[in-house]
Amino acid sequence: MTTTQEHLLIVDDDADIRQLLRQYLQENGYRVTTAADGKGLRAALAAGHPDLIILDVMLPGEDGISLCRAVRARSEVPIIMLTARGDDTDRIVGLEVGADDYVPKPFNPRELLARVKSVLRRAKSLPPNLQHEELRWFRFAGWSLDAVTRDLTAPGGVVVPLSATEFKLLRVLLDHPGRVLTRDQLIELMQSRDAGPFDRALDVQISRLRQRLGEDAKEPAIIKTVRGQGYVLAAAVHSES
Repeated sequence: MTTTQEHLLIVDDDADIRQLLRQYLQENGYRVTTAADGKGLRAALAAGHPDLIILDVMLPGEDGISLCRAVRARSEVPIIMLTARGDDTDRIVGLEVGADDYVPKPFNPRELLARVKSVLRRAKSLPPNLQHEELRWFRFAGWSLDAVTRDLTAPGGVVVPLSATEFKLLRVLLDHPGRVLTRDQLIELMQSRDAGPFDRALDVQISRLRQRLGEDAKEPAIIKTVRGQGYVLAAAVHSES
């Protein structure tokens, strides 16, 4: 049982699911707030700062995809999407707009709890390459990444928001400039315990990170694909503490 009292926000229009998850997650040591729709989500965010949001895709009015996009535009709070089983479209679009993981309905509460723990662990984990733990600034191709605040700053000075997963992926690539990393190596270095869904979605995460960096989708200059092998950060990286 967790002893840190992380705050979880559950957004689902099904009252039975909200009650079930509230009770189960509270029994496992979490502080839980619930909301039934986008209005309730915004009210909950205005009242406090959750450590993680569990967000249903199918909501009345503004759907979960739109809400995920809106939240991600202003916050790096981890988001787990609840999607219809077998609906790859919702899963992929959810990851594209900033979700950190997904759980298909119907689900076992124990599985959701495991995902919650895993996503929170990833969000709080230190950069994986121990020899670079003391480094704070990474500068590459006119961009800069602050590894403490997790701010990615564009060449023009605009701060670009990153999800926890995007930050972890970029940090792994910056720790290994010029080195081709396979999919398995990337997942291992990102310290993902539930590698299955992230293995299938890794290309999506790479694509989203390229978009953050303003890359040409057809001819990316910073994060390159090495056919049949993996990905490589092709830019020179200058790091400092």
